[in-house]
Amino acid sequence: MIIPSDAHLPELPQQRDTPIGCIGSGFIMADCHLVAYRQAGFNPVAIASRTPENAQRVATRHGLTAFASYQEMLEQADIAVVDVAVPPDLQLEVIREIVKHAGKIKGVLAQKPLGVDYQQAVEIVTLCQQAGIVLSVNQNMRYDQSVRVCRALIDTGQLGNPIFASIDMRAIPHWMPWQRRQGWVTLRIMSIHHLDTFRYWLGDPQRVFCSTRPDPRTSFDHSDGLCMYILEYADGLRASSWDDVWAGPAKEGAASDLGISWRLEGTTGLARGTIGWPEYPTPTPSTLDYTTIATGNRWFSPRWDQVWFPDAFTGTMAQLLDALETGTTPEISAEDNLKTMPLVEACYLSAAQHRAVELEEVLQS
Repeated sequence: MIIPSDAHLPELPQQRDTPIGCIGSGFIMADCHLVAYRQAGFNPVAIASRTPENAQRVATRHGLTAFASYQEMLEQADIAVVDVAVPPDLQLEVIREIVKHAGKIKGVLAQKPLGVDYQQAVEIVTLCQQAGIVLSVNQNMRYDQSVRVCRALIDTGQLGNPIFASIDMRAIPHWMPWQRRQGWVTLRIMSIHHLDTFRYWLGDPQRVFCSTRPDPRTSFDHSDGLCMYILEYADGLRASSWDDVWAGPAKEGAASDLGISWRLEGTTGLARGTIGWPEYPTPTPSTLDYTTIATGNRWFSPRWDQVWFPDAFTGTMAQLLDALETGTTPEISAEDNLKTMPLVEACYLSAAQHRAVELEEVLQS
């Protein structure tokens, strides 16, 4: 069986004119969300930010109406969906304001991490549930093209029963200024993508073991610079990731060896791939190769023009709009994300106490 040629693409809603209001005007909104929305034919109409001059600049670039504050936008703009792209320690206060407009606001696409910790994420989910607002979380690696095709291979049984999966990241990310006040480097920023991808492919693990060390290049206090973790599943399946944000002294003058690669081994097939993000803004598509017992001693290598950033953001908004249109649950629902957030918390706990942590420990705390 050959996978469909469009397996890497998200399903788009029939109705694409739902008016979207945007909160936040940084890189992720200006260069990723809004670029993807315009390409897909979605309808962002309004924007607000803590820095009104930035909001106006982004509004001019993308043809939106800028408001002096997000409170003013929520009150005055004709919008039905809110796209939130603010630092995680500000997201709760934004959601508290959004739910005051329940009835008018039908859906919210929130940033990851959903809160500063699992407890705050639960509070955000509860607020939206009580208001009757559909909440989804922007775990956009689920819409990376190679990640999506790997899921299709799993769903169609071509790889058989998964035995082992791995992600290997060697990258030098651009950290956001707000990370200094949080003391976060990798686990809640990048590893959360990989943990969520493992869940998307394989379901929920039983326990996690994590080891971390500080990144020598990062000047502020933190513990989660370089992160290594193993997920253990009840059926014997194992998944691991090495999230290396030092990646050698490339920034200091040495040659670079950067990239994200992944691998999934099953009883009847093997898939491997790369994610093109470390070369952003150069548009470098992710890749995937796979082989199966049924197809014999050969590799299949589907390719595409789309890239993780910004094209994956089409999928995260599309799945929310489709859920609102059809009355179904979003693929990346907030309730589902409450199973990714505890994995991050478990990694911090495991690294601090040098032991494996059962997911139930976090869920019951």
